[in-house]
Amino acid sequence: MSRKKKQSFMGGVTIMAISTIFVKICGAIYKIPLGNILGKEGITYFNSAYSIYSVLLTLSTTGLPLALSKLISEAHSTNRRTQIRRCFYTAMTLFVGLGILGSAAMFFFAKPLAVLINNSLAYSSIRALSISVVCVSIMCAYRGFAQGRQNMVPTAVSQFIEAFVKLVVGMPLAWYLLRIGRPLEIGAAGAIFGVSVGTVLAMFYMMLNYRKHRAPILWGTDVPQSYGTIVRRLLGLGIPITIGQASMSLLNLLDQAIVMGQLQNVLGLTERAASGVYGEYTFSNNLFNLPSAFLPAVTVSLIPAISVAVARKDHQEINRVAATSFRLIAVLAIPAGTGLSVLAGPILLLLYPRKQEEAAAAAYHLRLLGIASIFVCIMLLTNSIMQAHGKVRLPIYTTLLGGGIKVAVNYTLVGHPEINIKGVPIGTLACYSLIAVVNLAIVHHLLEEKPNYFFIFAKPVLASGAMGAAAWASYGLLSGFLNGSYKMNSLCTLGAVGIAVLVYLILVIALRMITREDLKMVPHGDKLAKLLHLR
Repeated sequence: MSRKKKQSFMGGVTIMAISTIFVKICGAIYKIPLGNILGKEGITYFNSAYSIYSVLLTLSTTGLPLALSKLISEAHSTNRRTQIRRCFYTAMTLFVGLGILGSAAMFFFAKPLAVLINNSLAYSSIRALSISVVCVSIMCAYRGFAQGRQNMVPTAVSQFIEAFVKLVVGMPLAWYLLRIGRPLEIGAAGAIFGVSVGTVLAMFYMMLNYRKHRAPILWGTDVPQSYGTIVRRLLGLGIPITIGQASMSLLNLLDQAIVMGQLQNVLGLTERAASGVYGEYTFSNNLFNLPSAFLPAVTVSLIPAISVAVARKDHQEINRVAATSFRLIAVLAIPAGTGLSVLAGPILLLLYPRKQEEAAAAAYHLRLLGIASIFVCIMLLTNSIMQAHGKVRLPIYTTLLGGGIKVAVNYTLVGHPEINIKGVPIGTLACYSLIAVVNLAIVHHLLEEKPNYFFIFAKPVLASGAMGAAAWASYGLLSGFLNGSYKMNSLCTLGAVGIAVLVYLILVIALRMITREDLKMVPHGDKLAKLLHLR
């Protein structure tokens, strides 16, 4: 099969990684200035709507697209084109129905949903985002179809469209609404409306791409499974994955409602004051999500690749893909989380110059969340490995275990006057570290060739520790000479980040953390391996 029709696992990862870089650049340009525009109170309204959206979106789109990609990858590996067509059309019917229900719930029940999370002023943002659920549901069917054939280009392009459009529509609209004197909750709704516009345009792109390329893919002579069998397989695979993902989204939503409730009912804050306090955590939470942002680039390629290998009982290929994925996560996630933790204060002051008080308060949260982000990456990767092996219920149990710990810790600590909002990142760290440890134990049991976790993580941890020390020392040294204005602080921060990256890259090469075999699966990897003298 030609390279155009069938990308390698690492080829898919590379395409998704490039897309992720562009998407995250747009996201940073969107969310960081948005924080400066809306402030900690307004950004809480934005995130409250997004939390509800995430739950409904997870229920309608998370498990079924992965299940569809798994079914299509199996049919594609044996060239069963009619089976591919029937799987796709069956899944699309399910996706559209669920998406309509989700959008209707957000539009018609916006006020009750906002009251449910103790943030009634967020209802305008919830309603502005409602159309996105059905659009993303439809789009995910097309993404599952493409990813099942290990073609990541349409997904990558559609993600870029979403990110770019929300940037050019949402942020200017929020700024304009506040400029003409509208309240913060309306400004937040304007910002989030840009997300809806982006999902609509990305959906149309996926529809056009599918119509352009469907003919040579869908028409074959094989006898497909019945509609009932395909529905049962989709639901059998998709529902456990959905429950696993939805359980964390629901727990996060419940957690937000509990935190807002404790701030108001126990500590006596008003709803607006509680939104402002919670907004301090939200400022750091935006950066907390960055290290795991590249995970979809790995997992959307990982699940079909391992699923095909499992179907063929090719244990060597399963172990190879899993080992490569672990090395990628270790080399990328650990230094990213360490850097966020060590330079939490300087980074936040760099990004939020108009909200320096909020940025300084958020530094405490980011120091803990930076470490927690490493465990999030490990959790997402191990979840994907379990799902690809058909063990779709196991991530549900580990997620519920960690989420329960998070809710309990936050309920206890936030209600304590001397701790209050500072208890939230403690609960987050406890949650994800527990899930990651349990998941690693399960994956160790699943794989035929047992992964040596010490060998995988020891070098990245050592290199990241040295990198963190270099970042801390260089920032302290530079700030001694350049301390003062915002520009001087920015130069110190960027200088420390540059030195840290350089130190880490040198250690990656010196400690041989990437192998020649890994780079062979990356475009032009042979040349890079020779340049770095890797074995």
